[in-house]
Amino acid sequence: MRHGFTTHGNFRFWPLSDFQLKGMKMSKRSQWLSTSRIALSVVAAAFFFTAAPVKAADPIKIGFGMALTGPLAANGKMSLVAMQIWEDDINAKGGLLGRPVKLVYYDDQSNPSQVPGIYAKLLDIDKVDLIVSGYASTQIAAAMPVAIQKKKLFVSLFGTGVNETFNYPKYFSMIPNGPTPKPAFTRGFFKVAEAQKPKPQTIAIAMADAEFGRNACEGAHQNAQAAGFKIIYEKSYPPSTTDFTPVVRAIQAANPDLMVVCSYPLDTVGIVKAMHEVGFKPKMWGGAMVGLQATVFKTQLGPLLNGVVNFETWLPVKSMEFPGSLELLKKYQDRAKAAGTDPLGYYMPVWAYAYLQVLGDAINATKSINDDVLADYIRKTTFKTVVGDVKFGKQGEWAEERTLAAQFQNIKGNTVDDFRDLKTEVIVYPPKYKSGEAIYPYEKAVGK
Repeated sequence: MRHGFTTHGNFRFWPLSDFQLKGMKMSKRSQWLSTSRIALSVVAAAFFFTAAPVKAADPIKIGFGMALTGPLAANGKMSLVAMQIWEDDINAKGGLLGRPVKLVYYDDQSNPSQVPGIYAKLLDIDKVDLIVSGYASTQIAAAMPVAIQKKKLFVSLFGTGVNETFNYPKYFSMIPNGPTPKPAFTRGFFKVAEAQKPKPQTIAIAMADAEFGRNACEGAHQNAQAAGFKIIYEKSYPPSTTDFTPVVRAIQAANPDLMVVCSYPLDTVGIVKAMHEVGFKPKMWGGAMVGLQATVFKTQLGPLLNGVVNFETWLPVKSMEFPGSLELLKKYQDRAKAAGTDPLGYYMPVWAYAYLQVLGDAINATKSINDDVLADYIRKTTFKTVVGDVKFGKQGEWAEERTLAAQFQNIKGNTVDDFRDLKTEVIVYPPKYKSGEAIYPYEKAVGK
């Protein structure tokens, strides 16, 4: 027997007895079997612990702010429902790159000052993989500095000429305004006016003093000059304006043949009501009035809308039945009541679905979620979407313009069914998508 211990450095080792040494003498076969079992156990354990948090199963997170309360909420909420339909459709097909997709979003309260903080949180705390914009030019412009600073791909939803200021190469705009987005909103209005005989001569332009109002009416000014109309009134009003009677009276005093308004939803409602209260009847009016595309405002105004010629982007008429559009519309309408959103969904749903279609198709084609890779692919590709073919051009705008002009006609009441029938809102420009003829002058349309 050996007693005591030996020292090696700072460690002490107790010596083994002869019995212990004998017990440790294993046959070569036993040693091999034991070693093999240990090796297999180590491999199995390694596989288990590396396979458990499978990276491929982590969702691809797409982050955004959206107007779910405040004056932009009618359009923001219907956009969100369509985006959730896209999320469900994609995940039902197995997701993207073998991973589920998850939308991460916050209510921007229709307030641009909330937007930078939302996108900073999405990127720095939520660690989303990709970002897209919320609805409206004001919100998009507020998010742009964050997207640029973080060098993120940024696909936007209904922004007018936003990238003219930033000139950011990874920006793409889902709105059919084409390479000259500012004039696009009112181009159809002016084309219809030019075709009238005798041709009108003078015009008044009124705008909200905010991002969209200024941009769209800058375009209206260009269109008026190109068409040879004399501008006899051109003023902005504060976004906080609630009483539009003084604005309308001032325009009435100038007595223009035409009147173009570039307004946000609540302004639009106020201006339409003021026109009837004052009794002002120019030969034609409308232009770039946001809000008249949403059913909540259509039903609020009802017959007061007769004769107004305003921009549109898509309506479910035969000429605009693109692959998947009517199927999406049905899915949207099935969810609308429970979601408390626009019951018809003729405005934003197809566009909100389409801008995610572009992103999803780019991810699938490139097998990547790298912002630079995706931007390069989007820049050179024509996409098949629920709003038809989409190709991006200069500054991320559509390569070709496809903004519509529509006129409200023959509205009798204030119900949803009054607007479900598209005989009360007909496309009057461009000829390719036309679904009816314009009633001119405005007084004639009001009298019907």
